[in-house]
Amino acid sequence: MSECKRIATKKKGREPLSHERIVAAAFALVDRRGLAAFSTRLLAEDLGCEAMSIYHYFPSKAHLLDAMVDRCMAEIPAGPSDDDWIERVRRIAHGYRAMALRHPGFYPLLAVHRLNTRAALGLLDRVLKVFEAGGLSTEERARQFRIFGYYLTGACLDETAGYAKGPSAAEPVSGDEFARDFPSIAAVGPYFQPEYHRRTFEAGLEILLERIGALQKN
Repeated sequence: MSECKRIATKKKGREPLSHERIVAAAFALVDRRGLAAFSTRLLAEDLGCEAMSIYHYFPSKAHLLDAMVDRCMAEIPAGPSDDDWIERVRRIAHGYRAMALRHPGFYPLLAVHRLNTRAALGLLDRVLKVFEAGGLSTEERARQFRIFGYYLTGACLDETAGYAKGPSAAEPVSGDEFARDFPSIAAVGPYFQPEYHRRTFEAGLEILLERIGALQKN
């Protein structure tokens, strides 16, 4: 078979491009190569197309990243509306963490995104309605919503890109020096490992929820 016929056959059998296929391939690329290496050129190679073909669906890389943010937002459930409002907040927290763990390579960008796309704003509005259902004043809703966000963002950043990923210093302290010179850190270090993440997350979340729930009685 000639090279031209081989390419034509390959193109004929290729799955057609779509918004969904491009976004899915973008997540796979970020998971494999990291955000720093992510580019439209590499994505096009993975998809078996020209970079310009992607621009027919997404005018720029920023538009594609926004679509990836929206996909993440769509994965976070608000919980059944007939649930107790604190239980709904709990479900949102666990859903958010699960989303972050599904997309660890992408999460650092999501953590600093303004979340001002329509899909993201829709989720934030639904979450605020849950706080409103708890009878909190407008000022308290704003404050507790922000505190809730601080907790989720910090916890998920730590789990996806933090301590458990290993040292990031140019010259990390050796194991022997670490145990000798920083004994307090060394003693608790094992409990910072991934197998303890969920337990720690839930402990912090329950403290936060108890504090938020108490506001309803005031």
